[in-house]
Amino acid sequence: MTHTEIEITAELVRDLLRDQHPDLADRPVRLGARGWDNQLWRVGDDLAVRLPWATQSADALLRKEYDWLPGLAPRLPLPVPVPQRFGEPSALFPRPWIVTTWVPGEPADRAPVTRAAEAADALAAFLTALHRPAPDGAPIGRDRGGPLGEHSEGFLRQLASAAEMGLVPDPDAVRAVWDDAAAAPGWAGPALWLHGDLHPANVLTADGALCGVIDFGDLCAGDPACDLAAAWILLPDDTVDLFHAAYRPTADAATLRRARGWAVGRALSGILIGEAGVHGRPGGKPTWGPPAHAALRRLIATHR
Repeated sequence: MTHTEIEITAELVRDLLRDQHPDLADRPVRLGARGWDNQLWRVGDDLAVRLPWATQSADALLRKEYDWLPGLAPRLPLPVPVPQRFGEPSALFPRPWIVTTWVPGEPADRAPVTRAAEAADALAAFLTALHRPAPDGAPIGRDRGGPLGEHSEGFLRQLASAAEMGLVPDPDAVRAVWDDAAAAPGWAGPALWLHGDLHPANVLTADGALCGVIDFGDLCAGDPACDLAAAWILLPDDTVDLFHAAYRPTADAATLRRARGWAVGRALSGILIGEAGVHGRPGGKPTWGPPAHAALRRLIATHR
């Protein structure tokens, strides 16, 4: 992560709006969140400004959302942050930025799902609606939606690191889930639209139910198994089968095997990011650890 040298403040956001979208400049501005790639500043009650701050890739991700998400959003059954305006790089801020709708709710890493059956149906409906064939020219994921086996080297490094720190009680069981997934037949269907980054911090809840999906920076076309991993990552114990029963078309056995692999990789990453957060290391997020540990337990238990 390479934080921008320009400090992002409410005053800067107001100045940017005044410069390029003056009709929005008089609205109240307050910090919404600092994410992995972008900062989110609320503008009034119904809009937000997203500005890149921590990665060089964030510029391209924002442009991608602006180009593609407005066409997908109307068919999605959960609220998503729909881009409304584009901000060009300028003397005030040298990177692009966007204005989106604001999606209310609390990230699931802080407010986990408790209404399990309702959440399973909602997640299945969302992915059923999203997973349609993508057109020619649709974005390719930076490391999502392709062959799972291409990530084996990185996964094994993370597993070794987590095991060395005592974060994974049964590394062999985790390795078995991954090996089975990596050996599964690949996706032979058309490249489908994917969210690409369905972890608890990117899914919102209210009163224990899903109420929104955010951060489409990894929107891409590819293997739906990448998104189907979310059932193990987001939903409570004994809920995954409810999700699979509601998702259409029903995923075949090979796709579910690959989905387990994506899930175990995401859980392992979440454990390491959570541990970094506990110790105050850069990029760490302590709230990511508990849901990631729970997901890993679910994956191991259902694989045996």
